[in-house]
This record gives sequence, structure tokens and C-alpha cells, in this order.
Amino acid sequence: MSAITLVRQFGEVLLAIAIAPLFAGWIAQCRAWMQNRSAPPLIQPYRMLRKLFHKDAALVDGASPLFRTTPYVLFGTMVLAAAIIPSIATDLPFARVADAIALIGLFATARVFLSLAAMDAGTAFGTMGARREMMIGFLAEPALLMVLFNAFLLSGSTALPSLVEASSAHPFLILDPSLTFAAVAFLMVLLAENARIPIDNPATHLELTMIHEAMLLEYSARHLALVEWASSLKLFNYACIGFALFVPWGIATHGADTLPELLLAVVALAGKLALAGGALALIESLSAKLRIFRAPEYLATAFLLAVLGLLVHLLLGGGASA
Repeated sequence: MSAITLVRQFGEVLLAIAIAPLFAGWIAQCRAWMQNRSAPPLIQPYRMLRKLFHKDAALVDGASPLFRTTPYVLFGTMVLAAAIIPSIATDLPFARVADAIALIGLFATARVFLSLAAMDAGTAFGTMGARREMMIGFLAEPALLMVLFNAFLLSGSTALPSLVEASSAHPFLILDPSLTFAAVAFLMVLLAENARIPIDNPATHLELTMIHEAMLLEYSARHLALVEWASSLKLFNYACIGFALFVPWGIATHGADTLPELLLAVVALAGKLALAGGALALIESLSAKLRIFRAPEYLATAFLLAVLGLLVHLLLGGGASA
């Protein structure tokens, strides 16, 4: 393992950590513009994080060490996920562990810790949010797995870098009709897993509609800053997974990861994030929040679309095996 490879790996991780809040701020700006409101500054998420890190933390009486440890676990799992998702290049040291099962396991670990910490606080809102979060996760993970398996059938590998390299070598793979169903299902899962409309509203504090926010009410200062930063990283990670699966153009592959190609990959990532942020803002502006008991129907539809994509792939006999 060369020093240059390590520099590329840490550079990609630091870039993800740095621009994840910017991505969230861009979505908030686009939503405000589309709703004819005054848009917040693009750097508003950074201002919020800075403000929270300079405050004194208030801890819940009687809470176990799990409550204080969870923000660090959440942030660490999202950073590790960013390290194994090929957002800039595929030739990275952590690429060998960039397996679909490991990636979903990281997201599940973060969800379990956050739910346990919410129940550990002993509040009614926290427990309610934890139950709802686990229900969403229980329904979203199978749909995400089906989406990933649909894409991995085309490359013959469950590693994201292998899929990106196969798509670069055989561009026709990303035109497979089954990926259309998988892309729609992935978008639905992305909205549900990241507490976005129509499943949840990250800006609401109404007790009857809260899911993600209900679990954060007892956090403050640096703990809340880490949780919010981890949420931004999770949204960024999901966007990069979508890019690797359906829009792999611009990602530097093995053998084409010199400095000019890496700079071009950074520019391509910025462009894709800008377009993805605008698309997410448009979807949220045109959608209404679903009632909580409609969430299972929504995620069941995502699962069926992913399965339909698999059936289309098998019936057409398309794709290539690695």
C-alpha cells in the first residue's frame, strides 16, 4: 500500500466530511427558492455546527454512557461508510471492504445505536421516535438490498468499486432496463432513510409526525452537532451510492487515477451533487408528507419495484457477468 494511495483515501474521506453539510445547505436553499421563500445562507449548516460545538452540553439525568457514546458512534459509522463508497476513485485501500452487506450493516448499526439512545433517555418522544425509526429501517433495508443486488447482477460482484469499473469498461450496462426500476426504488429508500418528505420532515417538531427529530430532542451542544453532522454525511453517502450505481461517470477508475483525473472526478462529483440536491428539493416541494401508517405501503412499493427490476433483468437475460 503506497503513501499516495493512503493520501487519496484520506483525501476522499476528508472531502466527504467537509462537503456533507454543504450538500444539506444546498438542498435547503433549493427548497426555499422553489417555495418562494428567502433562502438561508449556503454555509448555514457550518454556522450551526460551530455554534453547537461552542456550547456546554446538558445531559439527561439517569442516562447511561450509551447516551453520551452514541453521537460518536453515529459519526464514526458514517465516516467509515464514506471511506468505502467510491465517490472520487475506485482504487482505494478500503475498497476491498466496500461490500453491500457491510455497508448496510454500518447503516443498521447507526440506526440501532440512535434508537437505543433515544429510549435510554426515558422520554415519551424519544421512545416513540425509536419505534418509528426501527419500523422504517425494517422495511427500507430489504428494498435497499434488492436494489443493490439488482445492480450487482450486472457486474458479478457485490463490491461498489467493481460495479463502477464494469460500467466504465462496458457503458451499456448502465442502460439496462432493470436499473430504471432499481433507480426509482433507490430514490424512495433514500428519502425514507434520510428523514425526508414524504416519510418525514427534518424541519418539523410536531410530536405526532416526528420520527428522526424525536430521537434528538434530548441532545445538545457537541453531541447534537455530531448527530446532525452524521445525518448530513448519511445523506451524502446515499447520494454517492446512487452515483456509483446509476451515474458512475466521472469516478476515477483503477489505472486512471492520476491527479488530473482525480481533479476531474471532484468536479464531476460537485456537479452531480448540485443536480441531485436540486432534484431532491423539487421532490420535497411537490410532495406532501404521508401519514405514518402509510409508510409501510410506501416502502413496500419500493421493495416491489426493486424485485420487478430483478425479474426484468432475469427475463431479458441482460447484463454481463464479471
